Amino acid sequence: MSSNRLIIRESQPNEIDKIKKVLIDAYEQYAAILSKEQWENYKNSIIDATDNSHTKTKLVAIVDNVLLGACFIYDSAEKAYGLPELEINYPIIRLIGVSPKARGLGIATELIKASCNLSLEWGTDRIVLHTSDMMKSAISLYEKIGFQRAKQYEFMNGDILVKSYELNIKDTAILLN
Repeated sequence: MSSNRLIIRESQPNEIDKIKKVLIDAYEQYAAILSKEQWENYKNSIIDATDNSHTKTKLVAIVDNVLLGACFIYDSAEKAYGLPELEINYPIIRLIGVSPKARGLGIATELIKASCNLSLEWGTDRIVLHTSDMMKSAISLYEKIGFQRAKQYEFMNGDILVKSYELNIKDTAILLN
């Protein structure tokens, strides 16, 4: 993706509805995999997270003045999930989402890079994210970037294993580009 077209920045309060739309559009592909009730719960959790004031920051990806991606960064598992028992007290990326019409352009990678750079600015060289087996292409991206499984931070959400991946930012070559 040409860097003169893509801008990654912190979201503005007036962009909340656009962020919700992009994230719901991005995650709607899982409605076919999940039960109707699971999808409604997941969609509602996306809406709740978008409105959530516990985020440290919300990043957006803008291409040609159009919001096409977003992700949220939290300080801890307690803020991200209400799960202090996970004992993650450094940044967590949640809800990395890219509009289906903009997939394959490197937007998710750029959102992750920006999240990692912020993490370094905040004084930590680690960052965590959570995913599940239904998100195969996302897992491939995370592994390509250098995220490693962190089973100690995994948990069950109903009957779904929420897998954890951790990145040591300073050891990650893709972030130096």
